[in-house]
Amino acid sequence: MDKLQLIAQIQGLTGIGIGLMIGLGALGACIGVGIMCSRFLEGAARQPELMPQLQAKVFLLLGLIDASFIIALGIAMLFAFGNPLIPAGLK
Repeated sequence: MDKLQLIAQIQGLTGIGIGLMIGLGALGACIGVGIMCSRFLEGAARQPELMPQLQAKVFLLLGLIDASFIIALGIAMLFAFGNPLIPAGLK
């Protein structure tokens, strides 16, 4: 296999990995946020006096859930624009 084909294969498989990272990360974040917000609404409906305490925790967890997706997005962009695997294919 010559170097050009090897680089093309690395880029193709990297593209698949990037799509999986972004797609599954977004799916997981959306499902997590949906479940958490539905449980928040259930808890607020059962005990309205605890709503301010629950709301603060929900916003904190929303940030943490979204941060995990943003980190995965950053790693995916690293592989998309500055793929560290390509120099290994040139050797």
